[in-house]
Amino acid sequence: MSDKVKIAVVGLGKMGLSHFAMVNAHPRARTIACDGSGFMIDVLSKNITTPVYRDYDDLLAKEDLDAVVIATPSRLHAPMVQAALDKGINVFCEKPFCLNWADSQRLTDLAAAKGLIAQVGYHYRYVGAFAEMKRLIDAGAIGRITHVMAEAYGPVVLRPKRTTWRTDKAEGGGCLYDYAAHPLNLLNWFFGTPDQVMGSHLGQVFSEGTDDEVFSTLRWDDGPTAQLSVNWSDESHRKMSTKISLIGTNGRLYADRQECQAYLRKPVDGLDGYDTGWTVKYTTELTQDRWFYLRGEEYSAQLDDFIEAVAAGGAGAVQNDFASATQTDKTMAMIIENAETGQNVGEARAMAPQPAKKRGWFGR
Repeated sequence: MSDKVKIAVVGLGKMGLSHFAMVNAHPRARTIACDGSGFMIDVLSKNITTPVYRDYDDLLAKEDLDAVVIATPSRLHAPMVQAALDKGINVFCEKPFCLNWADSQRLTDLAAAKGLIAQVGYHYRYVGAFAEMKRLIDAGAIGRITHVMAEAYGPVVLRPKRTTWRTDKAEGGGCLYDYAAHPLNLLNWFFGTPDQVMGSHLGQVFSEGTDDEVFSTLRWDDGPTAQLSVNWSDESHRKMSTKISLIGTNGRLYADRQECQAYLRKPVDGLDGYDTGWTVKYTTELTQDRWFYLRGEEYSAQLDDFIEAVAAGGAGAVQNDFASATQTDKTMAMIIENAETGQNVGEARAMAPQPAKKRGWFGR
């Protein structure tokens, strides 16, 4: 590999153009573009010197690539990731990873077998406040966590309108895959794949062919119960708002993109900077400076880690790898099955019977 990573950005829609701008500005990257739209190709070709392809197979056949960034409609992720991995190319894929979690697992195993860098764009893992929440959970800051609330709201679908790939269930997966995937991925980061999913509802507000709201209850045998509440038809929010609230035996935690709030009943040994009562830390103080800023530090940070890991021949670490994205795809599949059948999905581990307590008057 040369000093620069030769990387192609495939799919130049909203996210693809953002990724292209960031990758093209990265000092370690040499960028190529690919998109199926003739209009987009014509516009780019007139304004940049970067090589631009219209056909993905042609790109893979003619260019000796180190990596690809795939930002195409969701249904295309699995075959495009497969084609890149088969050629030994490192892959960054936008979320959701795959619409069928069996594909996600298969591609995770393939990337691991080939020793390739494989990352999915769950950028909230690079937000300082959520990373701090993860650190506090791992440190046992609020003791045994008993309840979780995971939420995401925003103004995506606000009226009946012509279907786009994002709102077509077969193309993009609807609100579940586009919005709920983010708080679910954070829950997977904190607790793993849930053991049980129940009470799921995939509801329509304005859309006809897909879900606009998602509600579900998730349980972990060795962890908490979580309530999921997501709605992308909520104009009370100017843009997407994702937040996680945790309650535990020693207090509570709250995090969104701006801040992480912690309330502790008593301090925890080894956890400096957190005393009894409320402590608030802001994302700005929790975030390391990166080489470039666009849309949010987290977007630059995840691509920086990907490119640096590729440049280092796989020595670098990424927060949001294929395996973690597969957990999220499996969790979403559990929610869909539960919503469609009305039956709980997964099995809770049998708990050992507890000895009966002596009861006195009035059941005390």
